[in-house]
Amino acid sequence: MAIVHSGFSDKVVAMHQKNFTLHSTPSQGEPQDSFIDLDKLMAVVTRRIRTILLAVAAFVILAVVYLLTATSSYTSQTQILLDESMTKYAEDQRPAASSQQADMEIASAVEILKSNEMALRVVDTAGLADNKTLLNPPQSPAALLKSGAGLIASILTPGRPPMTPEEQREAQRQKVAAVLQDGLKVERVTRSSVVAVSFNSTDKLLAAKVTRAYADAYLTDQLNANFDATERASVWLQERLNDLRQRAQEASLEVEKYKAENGLTSTGGELMSEQQISDLNKQLIIAQADTASAAARYNQYKSIIDQGPDNAVKNATISSNTTDNSVLQDLKTRYLAVEKREQDVTQNFGAQHPQAIALKAERQDITRQIYQVLQQLTASYKNELDVAQSRSASLRESIENVVGKNSEANKSLVHLNELNQKATALKTLYESYLGRFEEATQQRSFPIAKARVISVAGVPTSPSSPKRTLVMALSVILGLMAGCGLAALQEFRDRFFRVEADVRSALGLKFLGYLPLLGQQSKNKKTKRKTNVGSEPVTAEETENGVAFERMMRISVEAPRSIFAETLRNAKLASDVMLQGRADRVIGVVSALPGEGKSTTAANFAALLASSGKRTLLIDADLRNPGLSRTLKSPPQAGLIEAVLGEVPWTNAVKVDPRTKLAILPVAMRDQLLHTSELLSSPGMQQLMENARKMFDYIVVDLAPLGPVIDAKAFAPQVDAFLLVTEWGATPTNLVRDILEQEPQINSRILGVILNKTDMSELPRYSDFGGTERYRQKYVSYYTEAQPRAQVDA
Repeated sequence: MAIVHSGFSDKVVAMHQKNFTLHSTPSQGEPQDSFIDLDKLMAVVTRRIRTILLAVAAFVILAVVYLLTATSSYTSQTQILLDESMTKYAEDQRPAASSQQADMEIASAVEILKSNEMALRVVDTAGLADNKTLLNPPQSPAALLKSGAGLIASILTPGRPPMTPEEQREAQRQKVAAVLQDGLKVERVTRSSVVAVSFNSTDKLLAAKVTRAYADAYLTDQLNANFDATERASVWLQERLNDLRQRAQEASLEVEKYKAENGLTSTGGELMSEQQISDLNKQLIIAQADTASAAARYNQYKSIIDQGPDNAVKNATISSNTTDNSVLQDLKTRYLAVEKREQDVTQNFGAQHPQAIALKAERQDITRQIYQVLQQLTASYKNELDVAQSRSASLRESIENVVGKNSEANKSLVHLNELNQKATALKTLYESYLGRFEEATQQRSFPIAKARVISVAGVPTSPSSPKRTLVMALSVILGLMAGCGLAALQEFRDRFFRVEADVRSALGLKFLGYLPLLGQQSKNKKTKRKTNVGSEPVTAEETENGVAFERMMRISVEAPRSIFAETLRNAKLASDVMLQGRADRVIGVVSALPGEGKSTTAANFAALLASSGKRTLLIDADLRNPGLSRTLKSPPQAGLIEAVLGEVPWTNAVKVDPRTKLAILPVAMRDQLLHTSELLSSPGMQQLMENARKMFDYIVVDLAPLGPVIDAKAFAPQVDAFLLVTEWGATPTNLVRDILEQEPQINSRILGVILNKTDMSELPRYSDFGGTERYRQKYVSYYTEAQPRAQVDA
């Protein structure tokens, strides 16, 4: 194979300026306890800053357009104080209203000001029915669309009969009132009793006029409402008073008539029978008390007598508080004196002494006399008890007779009480209504409103809307929100390989390095990447790229100190470590999807091996799409297929690059090539690989992609290790992971992953803070070509 080497070194030298280290430190770092990783968040913001700024700029432009096209409007405001104290001289002082009642009154005032009736009153008093500004106000685009839709609907709907001049006038009046309600704003000022009324209009004079008219209309409405309410209350109270007066008189007459018919005479407000019963009850209570007292005395003396003479004399002293019997007292005194003398004589001279015997006889005689007196007193108290009991029985009988006679009167008294209650209630109600009538009559003569204007509406000097500062600030905020949302959406959709950490986290494989983007991708690609061709080598698959593939096959040789070559050296080092001890090594280069650059990577990897002095064979085993074979200037007449089928010796089909001494076994183009997987796993292919292992140190095989066909799986038993090439920012991570999980015989022998077509200018934006991708500029001196171009060409 003849490979032409031209002035491609300019691009190679420029490519070195984009170089950076092969291995980037994992972005995860140490586990963080925080819920939000600020480093990753800042990395996302830095990566999507252009999207955010574009969104902010778009919203700012929209805000500027709105400010330039929007119609300025003016707001005039007045304040009305709802003051209950203004009527304190005309009305009785009412108790202070609770906070809930005050809130309800203020809310009612706000709704009154917003009502259609108030708007119509303002239209009439201010003469606004023919105002052109209110009849034809400037309309917003939304209002224009709405009016257009209404016009179309009116055309499609059946026509209405023409309105009379009065109906037109009323419709115009209602329209102006609706415009006033739409531009009116009524709200309470904090927690005070002040209501702020403001009106917004494109005419500053009209705004002030309408606001003042609303304040005057509200005060007038308060006066009229108070007067009308008082008038209606007076008329109603007068009617009620006449009715209550007549009913109260009728009820009083009915009470007196019923008393006369039933003989219910009374003195001092009570019936005679009730007074008689009351007196008898009092006498009965006194008689019962006397009976109880007499019974107590009788029982007391009877118990003394029942104890016998001796004990009776000893207990006779208890009656000294209840009797005036001086005889008993004298006898008791004599008894005590004789008893004491008897005791003294007995102690001195003995009981048989004559004087002791005489004293004992005298004591017994006194005892007999005391006992006789006690018997007389007991009989006397018995007579008193009998009299008291007889009197009590007589009083009870009298009460029973009076109660029996008064039973009929009691029945009549129940109805009489009902009549009295009715008469009293009607009298009280009449007096209450009479007081209210007098109060309403007095209030009618004091037309005082319970509100006053504390801030007169003035002509505004500057427009209230649009508020330029607020609109611009809001546009920036909305732009930031939209930009962040769009950036988040882009970040969520970006599920591709970008940095080394993505490879390790998604696949768990060794990362070998980045191969820079070399030129501009095909115009058919959805993602277009623009790079400076003069500053980086070019990597691509299609001939439309504008770069000869024979040049691209020797980038690792033309630029040995570039990041492109360094990444491939890292792949060689990985193969040397993994396949250590093998004299011959078969390395397959695969990708998940077509167009990821595996053929260019395989060619440069093989060229690097060959330039290092190793005997290297490059086999194009992508039989269905032999892109590597298309790089040859002259199509081969025989190749891998013919060698496997035994049509030609395989050594005759090999092409050799005279500069790198790289042997290439291409594929001759054939139409309708079927069963490629069986061909790669056939005994002829196995024999060819055995013979090649004897002649070469490295055999690099460019295999078909893993996704669409099974050729690589069929050839896998003959491969010692694989290099997985993935396109940077284009191949989904889930796709590659799923394919490798389905092919464990390939996944277990992968040396590492190479990210191809990397946009080195965009790469730092996808790295977290602290990642080596952000410091690639510091490694430029390590990848800058030290030798002049003439030496390189040599």
